[in-house]
Amino acid sequence: MKVGIIGAGAVGAACLTALITRGCAREIVVVNRNRERARGLVTDARYGAVLLPAIELRDGDYADLKDADLILLTAGLNEKTGGATDRSDPRGRLRLLDANVAAYKEIVPRLHAAAPQAMVLVVTDPPDPLADVVRMLGHERVLSTGTYLDSLRFRYHLGRRLRVSPASVEAQVLGEHGTSEVFVWSSARIAGAPALELLAESEDDRAKLSKDIEDEVRYANIAIIEGIGASQHGIGMVSARIAEIVLRDERAVIPIGSFNHRYGVTLTLPSVLGHDGAIEICEPAMSEGERQALQRSAETLKSAIEQIRI
Repeated sequence: MKVGIIGAGAVGAACLTALITRGCAREIVVVNRNRERARGLVTDARYGAVLLPAIELRDGDYADLKDADLILLTAGLNEKTGGATDRSDPRGRLRLLDANVAAYKEIVPRLHAAAPQAMVLVVTDPPDPLADVVRMLGHERVLSTGTYLDSLRFRYHLGRRLRVSPASVEAQVLGEHGTSEVFVWSSARIAGAPALELLAESEDDRAKLSKDIEDEVRYANIAIIEGIGASQHGIGMVSARIAEIVLRDERAVIPIGSFNHRYGVTLTLPSVLGHDGAIEICEPAMSEGERQALQRSAETLKSAIEQIRI
């Protein structure tokens, strides 16, 4: 299986390392505007890759993406450089949209010409509207990393407070990968028991705890950037897992961003994922408040898309 990575910055590097470690690809090509950077990244990674399952690593140009099964799009302005690190800014990652649309206008036509059959996974922020931009630019096979990482963060913080493994927590964040994302508390469970009831006995305590957890998840990227300058390793691991599911046609059900005809935009809902992308969307049972919040999240994304000129 052949994978391409476009963008050799912090996130592209993290995706490369995670893909190598998972061993799900036989060949990885890294493309970057500055090819020397891609060559340096590949040279660094290939020495450690000797310890892992056999893989061919190389830098290249767009033409080298020919016959790629999957292409990870990580290029573009990041949150720190783009000034999207203000917790009080309701736009959040959407602040980066205009600049990264400009970058995608250059990238996507060249990608499509080289590998029209490839599945594209948008990792660049904001990933959901950028996935729609990929479609608008003529490449239909596209996914967004969406709120998969947010859902893992949600599970982690619930598990930490309840002193259980996050792997034992069922919890999802849906909608936009951004400030309008929806925490589906009504179906959050540990061993079938409602997570909110396990967290606290009183309604007041539950409200406070749920807000604290939501803030930790919603602004995790900013806290990470404040510490190390870029939110990269978590999304790298998530992107590699998505790649593995697609390349192996696992038909696993995960929160993944795909175009939703009902809402008219790309957003995250749990979906059956395989080689052909989001094969089936599995919209979960939600409270009325959660359903309304999901509709508002879709409207936030739709409003952002309406401002784009291709």
